[in-house]
Amino acid sequence: MPAIEITDLSKTFLDRARGVVNAVDHVSFCCEPGEIVGLLGPNGAGKTTLLRVLATLLKPTAGRAGVAGFDVETEPLEARKKFGYLTADTGLYKQLTPVETLCFFGALHEIPDKTLQARIDHFVGIFGMEEFKNSPCRGLSTGQKQRVNLARALIHDPPVLLLDEPTAGLDLVISSAILDFIRQAKNEGRCVLFSTHHVSEAELLCDRIVIIHRGRILACDSVDAIKSGGGRGNLAHAFLHLVNSHEIPPN
Repeated sequence: MPAIEITDLSKTFLDRARGVVNAVDHVSFCCEPGEIVGLLGPNGAGKTTLLRVLATLLKPTAGRAGVAGFDVETEPLEARKKFGYLTADTGLYKQLTPVETLCFFGALHEIPDKTLQARIDHFVGIFGMEEFKNSPCRGLSTGQKQRVNLARALIHDPPVLLLDEPTAGLDLVISSAILDFIRQAKNEGRCVLFSTHHVSEAELLCDRIVIIHRGRILACDSVDAIKSGGGRGNLAHAFLHLVNSHEIPPN
């Protein structure tokens, strides 16, 4: 069974200036357990909207999306138990410490106290949060907050991770640590679907890449296949070639 299954999915919005906007336009693809799939696309391509539909934050206009066998529209509570969702701008409760934050979200997922404490200790260790684990989140740096948010997304041990630009705004050290974690998640059998503007990240990590533009999929294949298919031998060049070839010409 696919970890993520998307079938003919669409999401439209009504914009006063532009009218109906097809943010996601008849998208279909699957992601398997133990697979890292990258979403590449320009700003406004539909990456974040697609991830928000999968995360049950937006209802699809048409089509279907499932996570670990649960329909995100008709079975949202069951689906939420199966994924961890992270964005670059996910907020934290400023007055809570990292440990209190993890305790709070662990309680929401009804994790037994003994199991929860063991998981908190584990994430404090692997994400290097020991020195700030009891400090209010309002005083943490961007990188520290992102480590707390990553632990929060994992506290219920989900088989699927939905990551929306997880390294945006982070320095090289923290970005590298998050990429290492994504590799580890794959090794643990988790499915990871993540969006990024960094082609180098996608090329380094991904088993497959989905290139999306104007809400539609332009390519869904391995890095090597996309590079060779574009006739460029370079992922960045192949990406630009695909996007530019689907631009609307000026009048």
